[in-house]
Amino acid sequence: MNKTALVTGASSGIGKEIAIELSKRGYNLIICARRVERLEELKSKLKGNIVVIPCDLSDRNECFELYEKVKNMNISVLVNNAGFGAIGEFNEIPIERELKMIETNCTAVHILTKLFLKDFIEKDYGYVLNVASSAGLMPGGPLMSTYYATKAYITNLSCGISEELKAVTKRVSISVLCPGPVNTEFNKVANVKFNLKSISSKKCAKIAVDGMFKRKLIIIPSLDMKISALAGRLLPRKIILPITKHMQTKKIK
Repeated sequence: MNKTALVTGASSGIGKEIAIELSKRGYNLIICARRVERLEELKSKLKGNIVVIPCDLSDRNECFELYEKVKNMNISVLVNNAGFGAIGEFNEIPIERELKMIETNCTAVHILTKLFLKDFIEKDYGYVLNVASSAGLMPGGPLMSTYYATKAYITNLSCGISEELKAVTKRVSISVLCPGPVNTEFNKVANVKFNLKSISSKKCAKIAVDGMFKRKLIIIPSLDMKISALAGRLLPRKIILPITKHMQTKKIK
């Protein structure tokens, strides 16, 4: 099979490290993000055939345009990594920023997953890795309400699709990465600081790629987050939500 992967949000953080990890495994890459200079810098450090495509995935038209540009490149791995967050009271965060977050975190993932999954099913081979967050496993996130909701959307969408795929093929899979704190530029963009121990984006990426190729549905790259996710499922919302709000308050810079 042709080893070509498309990675969105590849200019920094987890997306950049996933691209590096896939390159080490012999994949040709199509790397996408808004910051073309960073993509070109990454390209210079990678082996194989690397295609750089600047793209703003908060614009749904650019999502469709991206697919049209690469649909004939025989892609077998799609990594939907582009996304961002914001912290603050729901009634205070500018609605324009939240709508852009929803478009990037949800709409873009939805569009690209649907379009490429159709191709993967047709050729009976392919992997989709959607990058969500441990937030996507929680019942809600006071002070980051929109961000938590977008990541829950990605998580639940991926899980539903996974079950549907079982009746169609065993050679096409979808995985969702749900990391906790990771040392990336996300913190700066969202204006948060984490009090929990973070893992490196390099370690997170390796665990994510390993899990994807093992066709694992939900990938949680740290024990702390696995315990938190379990607590989120077992404890009532009236207990979890105040705890989450307290933790979010500590993140505000």
